[in-house]
Amino acid sequence: MHKDKFKSEAKELVTFYGPNAMVRNVKECRNGTILIAASFAGVFRYNGKSFANLTSQIGTRRFWDVLEDRSGNHWIATTDSGVYYYPARLNDKVEHDKSLASRQGGFQHFTTKEGLASNAVMSIYEDKAGFIWFGTAGGVSRYDPRRAGGKSFQNFTMKDGLPNNGITTIMEDKNGKLWIGSRGEACFYDGKTFTVFRNKDGKAFNNVWGITEDKKGNIWFGATTIEEKKGDTLIVTAGLWRYDGSVFIKINQRGTSAIIEDIKGNIWTTGAVNPNGVGPWKLLRYDQKSLYNKNPVVTEIMSTEKMLCGILEANDGSIWFGSMNGVYRYDGKNITDFKRKVERR
Repeated sequence: MHKDKFKSEAKELVTFYGPNAMVRNVKECRNGTILIAASFAGVFRYNGKSFANLTSQIGTRRFWDVLEDRSGNHWIATTDSGVYYYPARLNDKVEHDKSLASRQGGFQHFTTKEGLASNAVMSIYEDKAGFIWFGTAGGVSRYDPRRAGGKSFQNFTMKDGLPNNGITTIMEDKNGKLWIGSRGEACFYDGKTFTVFRNKDGKAFNNVWGITEDKKGNIWFGATTIEEKKGDTLIVTAGLWRYDGSVFIKINQRGTSAIIEDIKGNIWTTGAVNPNGVGPWKLLRYDQKSLYNKNPVVTEIMSTEKMLCGILEANDGSIWFGSMNGVYRYDGKNITDFKRKVERR
């Protein structure tokens, strides 16, 4: 791990407007503040009154994802310069990592020099054991916070059985199995082996960007399947899928990118109508009461010609989601785009 020439304290630029840039992911801290990863604009924290740019001292990066781990540390993924880490308590000793403890005061920077599989990182996930997983363009990197130095990272690539190195998302189910989406075939990892999962026709699931597990243990995800090959042209169909533990069930042919389950059991998705990403993108809610019916009730919350990205349900029940030009919040009635000055509460 090396330390860039950042200032000794993380300076935050505060504004009453949301970021006017592509927001790839939105996450929530334990204290209820919202973290927003906006490409080339920064990672912002919203406290209900204002937005603070946490990364103004880092400079322009292609920020993609952000995570607050169980210890309150912040992890920030970029697709052009690796991962940035900011300790929760800079004045506390970090017993498991003496090198980190001796360099408190600013962001730490992880790149391929420190062991990352690639400097293009598209997802961050913390599993139940406390390992931090990074989905990168060069495979999966697992960070062990109990070990110091370059040995903290363990990488998994196609040489280790991954079907594709372009990782887009990672999710651990209740049994400890990791579900891994990629730009190619999706797979799961049982701690020993990577296995491509396939539908009843034997077709693998491709281009998976979002995976979630519902309260019943079903796995939901959006994917494309290759129906036909014509020379160098692939004929694909998109769809929302559910795995009930034995079979994969196709819910519909709607394009699905990000996906979450809310506290009431509803499923929320963003995605393009066309599997190639052309045409309108929609924020949809699948009603919990009809979720396991052949044709669940679907409510369209928003439609736009521009891309919609990651989704979050905040502690207050509001739904946050990213877009090509900023972040939105849906409170059950109204959608706020934060392009205007935030009203003080």
